Amino acid sequence: MKTRYILSTGIMALVVLIISLASCTKLKDENYSAFIQNKFTPNTSDVAALVGAGYTYWRPLMLGRSNNSIFRTNEISSDEAVIPARPNGWVDNGIYRRMHEHRWTSDEDNSYQIWNNAYGGITSCNRVLYQIQSNLIPISTGKDATIAELRALRASYYYALCDFFGGVPIVDKFDVPSGFLPQQSTRAQVYAFIVKELTESLPNLSKANTQATYGKFNYWAATALLAKVYLNANVYIGTPAYAQCIAACNEIIASNVYTLEANQKTIFLDANEGSRETIFAIPFDEKFTTDGGDAFTLHMETLQPENQATYNFKNSPWGGICATPQFVSTFDPEDNRLKDNYVQGQQYTASGAVLLGTIGASNGKPLIYINELPGVDQSDEVHGFRLGKFEFKPGALVGMNNDFPLLRYADVLMMKAECLLRTGDAAGAAALVTQVRQRSFLNNPSKATVTGSQLLQGSVYNYGLRNHLTSTVEGGADIQYGRFLDELGWEFNTEGRRRQDMIRFGVFTKKSWLSHSPNGDYRTLLPIPRAELAKNPNIKQNPGY
Repeated sequence: MKTRYILSTGIMALVVLIISLASCTKLKDENYSAFIQNKFTPNTSDVAALVGAGYTYWRPLMLGRSNNSIFRTNEISSDEAVIPARPNGWVDNGIYRRMHEHRWTSDEDNSYQIWNNAYGGITSCNRVLYQIQSNLIPISTGKDATIAELRALRASYYYALCDFFGGVPIVDKFDVPSGFLPQQSTRAQVYAFIVKELTESLPNLSKANTQATYGKFNYWAATALLAKVYLNANVYIGTPAYAQCIAACNEIIASNVYTLEANQKTIFLDANEGSRETIFAIPFDEKFTTDGGDAFTLHMETLQPENQATYNFKNSPWGGICATPQFVSTFDPEDNRLKDNYVQGQQYTASGAVLLGTIGASNGKPLIYINELPGVDQSDEVHGFRLGKFEFKPGALVGMNNDFPLLRYADVLMMKAECLLRTGDAAGAAALVTQVRQRSFLNNPSKATVTGSQLLQGSVYNYGLRNHLTSTVEGGADIQYGRFLDELGWEFNTEGRRRQDMIRFGVFTKKSWLSHSPNGDYRTLLPIPRAELAKNPNIKQNPGY
């Protein structure tokens, strides 16, 4: 059963009241506030719905209005995926090409989507925290736990801001003066705030892993997020926190609350809310998350229109995002993830008939997805393996049912492994990587085993420009711990995180792939949206923009 954040009538009325007073420093009507407190006492489901309103921003934050948010930004700016110009469109004023070539500006939709949705979530958390702490929402049981959950949730939004923008304003209050313009904090200050909020919240968070805590920040989700923040500390503040990351991961591992699924595909099924591997998921529902702001539309974005007949979709797919051929070529042919994570080869109807192309040079020819791509500036229907990691349910609507696993147990194991590798325990890292790989080499189990010496090697990625205009050879042997970066790509492809991993391994702004050439180390951060700079003179633009 899906977790849905639907407000009860009483809660909805109260939320509307408070939102209508959002611009006021203080509530004016003391009698009406007293009336609310006297007449309305929320029950457990009311409180859950009230807090749930703060989670809803993670859907557009991850996928964004028209999906130009975290997922696309982390994928198509990386060496893993690309949205090339297609015969049926996908040029869109050049935004996808600029993301691929690292030539984005402070006016890009990506920056606006991530900034606005993260701060929308923060404002929602601040509002509910203010309601509870001022007793406008009287909670008699579990008040400390509710406050802790909201603080952890708010920290997750600041984590996104820290990762993409670095130094941003920290606003932790709702009742601010009219015309309030917050000061900009440094990236180190934002990092410290996130760590503080998570560590102080942990003692009051539930350790239960049930339907009631699904899609919420319980103790384990907050701990996993804290581990993720520690993992990236060297990028965020210039000082590693590997020991702290290992400690957080060890606590999750020792709890035995989560486990690896026997089949990776189980994590990404249409009905995947029962996965034992998922620690924190963003819930989606085809009936309730249906518009461009919060729908999960990966099937529409990656498959060609003809694939409607493959899955009997209610609508025709749009055809766009695909895997970068150089990335696909890094897979071992016997790795089940190569087959399970990508739609490739000849396409068929649901009844088994051969599908033919209908657009451009593929018109009337067999629709066969090939691991080739002329470049970001041009492509045909057949070019590029399509992103098939999430199950495409037959008869699906424009929005998918699959919940998005933002944090999962394999990530915990790999975070610990990376920290062990970076601190000299390559053998310990190899044991954990092997554990994750075992389910992906069932036909040849010996290939699942990885040694410490292998993880110390460079990447097998054949970097260099590789398009119809030019071809260069850079290779990946010079990347420190490059083989581990490969392992991250093989396990976590299509999960909206590749950019972050590449930055941590020093590759994001140094290597070339497809039509991308390095374009400045400052590209590890996005520009702060121009409109935000105009609204608040206390905010300074990131260097380089």
